[in-house]
Amino acid sequence: RHESPRHIRRQQHLSNTSTMSSIAIIVLISILETALPFGLGVSAFSSSISPRVASPSSLSRPPQHVHASAPPSSTSSYRSATTTKLAAATALDLSDESITLPSWDKNDDTSTDTIAKLKDPKVGVLLLNLGGPETGEDVEGFLYNLFADPDIIRLPSILSPLQSLVALLISKRRAPKSREAYDSIGGGSPILQYTRAQADLMAESLKSRYGIEAKTYIGMRYWYPFTEEALAQIREDGINALVILPLYPQFSISTSGSSLRVLQEEFARNSDFYGPQRMFHTVVPSWYDRPGYVKSVANLINKELESFTPEEIAEGTSDGQPIPKHVLFSAHGVPASYIEAGDPYKDQIIDCVDRISALLPSEEDGVKVHLSFQSRVGPVEWLRPYTDDVLPSLGEQGVKNLVVVPISFVSEHIETLEEIDIEYRELALESGITNWRRSPALNTDATFIEDMADMVADALNEPSQSITEACVANNVGNLELEAVSNRMEISSAGVLGVGNVDDLAGKAKLRKGELINGRLAMMGIFVTILLEFASGKPLIHFFSW
Repeated sequence: RHESPRHIRRQQHLSNTSTMSSIAIIVLISILETALPFGLGVSAFSSSISPRVASPSSLSRPPQHVHASAPPSSTSSYRSATTTKLAAATALDLSDESITLPSWDKNDDTSTDTIAKLKDPKVGVLLLNLGGPETGEDVEGFLYNLFADPDIIRLPSILSPLQSLVALLISKRRAPKSREAYDSIGGGSPILQYTRAQADLMAESLKSRYGIEAKTYIGMRYWYPFTEEALAQIREDGINALVILPLYPQFSISTSGSSLRVLQEEFARNSDFYGPQRMFHTVVPSWYDRPGYVKSVANLINKELESFTPEEIAEGTSDGQPIPKHVLFSAHGVPASYIEAGDPYKDQIIDCVDRISALLPSEEDGVKVHLSFQSRVGPVEWLRPYTDDVLPSLGEQGVKNLVVVPISFVSEHIETLEEIDIEYRELALESGITNWRRSPALNTDATFIEDMADMVADALNEPSQSITEACVANNVGNLELEAVSNRMEISSAGVLGVGNVDDLAGKAKLRKGELINGRLAMMGIFVTILLEFASGKPLIHFFSW
């Protein structure tokens, strides 16, 4: 495979590592990959940290000295290792006469179907996203939050007390290289700024086009403002009609599903606030197939395709390549095991690309479409083909004109600005793809903003879908290991009593292969500890990638 100097430098660094350290690293990577229920972006073990991960539990704040410059935070305790039965607040049976429903008309037997039936609704829209460090000083705290999550590094229960220590070691070790990656894109992630702009413009569109007064809230997974903080503000504002909108067009267990499980736990812990007797909610779990979204992405791609000059178009067919212009959709990858467990992400990505491609010029018109997956990490199989394999292959086929489209992302962040714009662009140019274009993320595109407002308006008027219903419908729970399923049981009854508890409980059972992997992970931890003693080097040495 033709690789860029950046990839070669990484390989040279690895080759200089001692045999014992290499073994230890492989063991640790295997452990982490076994324990990873979600993708980590380019990875925690590369120079561009870009996690696409979340846990079903509240995140612990990093130690105060880790992010001294961060905004003040509310008190948050570490995740309890004790068994907790999670009975979703939304699982209340609305047919129970003992439940008071003061907000909507009980005489209308359809009144619980849509938020639009509420009397005097106070509408809120909760936008869910990943989050990212805004400055270099935030990076270490961001990484600590990432690795303190037991669903990212899922240690065996006997070693779970070491979770915070492992998170601290990795975050301290990785912070300098991660800061370099963020420095290369301006010093921090712009994801919060874009999300705020999207929220403000969407609210304006709702008011001007639909007459809907809605307050918007942002819930990030690994940095401020955290989801728990958004929920606290929602309670304070007295919102009684909440639309939950994950900013991930395609549903994955690792993104939307993870954020929804966080909400489900919070709703269960605070049922007095979030139960249907106090607040009606509905979820838009995925929206990759909405005509407005599809059109907005297609418009941006067509603009890039039209930017190729006549000379570039002629160059595109000068090396035996019959089609002058090519489009590469680069989607964020997930482990193949997720798809086997029922994650709808791959099917939705393919369907999404097909819909967008229908609005692009055809091969007969001189444009060919490709799909690949980026940001893989670890030794396990991820969705193929990989972007860093496809680019050299396109170069070998004589492709000269290429538009790369970050299809999984609605705002710019480290994976578009660093991984695609710097690493993949460098690889493409070295592979002979001379005329590189990158379609921007949707950001504040007017067509996209209008479609966001349309989504909210539709959600307010259509039959609701609860958090639990969305999780069950998209197979969230299939990847849970025994340690997790033992400490939380997700009810699948939903707002309107839809679903079956046994269905989700059955999905959460540990598969035989996962049980074996869990035991291997425990053995790997102990092997690593023995290697540390044998080598006389500290544990942090084994993270020297």
